[in-house]
Amino acid sequence: MIRKLAAALALLWGGGFGVFLLAMPGPLDDRRTDAIVVPTGGAGRIDRGLALLQRHAAKRLLVTGVAPEVRPIELALEYRVPPSLLACCVDLGQEAVDTRSNADETAQWLREHGYRTVRLVTSNWHLPRARLELVHATGDDIIAYGDGVASKPRFLTLVAEYNKLIVRWVALTLGVGA
Repeated sequence: MIRKLAAALALLWGGGFGVFLLAMPGPLDDRRTDAIVVPTGGAGRIDRGLALLQRHAAKRLLVTGVAPEVRPIELALEYRVPPSLLACCVDLGQEAVDTRSNADETAQWLREHGYRTVRLVTSNWHLPRARLELVHATGDDIIAYGDGVASKPRFLTLVAEYNKLIVRWVALTLGVGA
């Protein structure tokens, strides 16, 4: 009986992992949102967020999870954008340290600005869990669209992310750690 249960769980996990890989989100279409949010941590994320902002895809951009010592001018130089763009339309969130606190920091920022729609720009493999956390943190108040940035993670990174997604989904479903 235990072997059958273990085999069934392994098949369920493997099938879910396959769906996770096949359903990895790509870039969002050209729809306009009130805001763009980019959690730090992966190549191409900030580049994409700034490019979208320059194309007027949103009013404002939050980069969440920025190290406290980073200043806007350093970001402008690093990503080759005019400092005036950062001065007018980019906020640096420096409180978040992980995906969950990125979502909390983002939810607070969205409420403070009165935004109702947000484009979440993050690595394609990270997007499902990041969006899950953001939707949980904002409730029904915000519509969160995912915008996946293509990347080439290692296999073990994908396995770890899938496991984190499962654990967090189960915890939220059961109301544990919410």
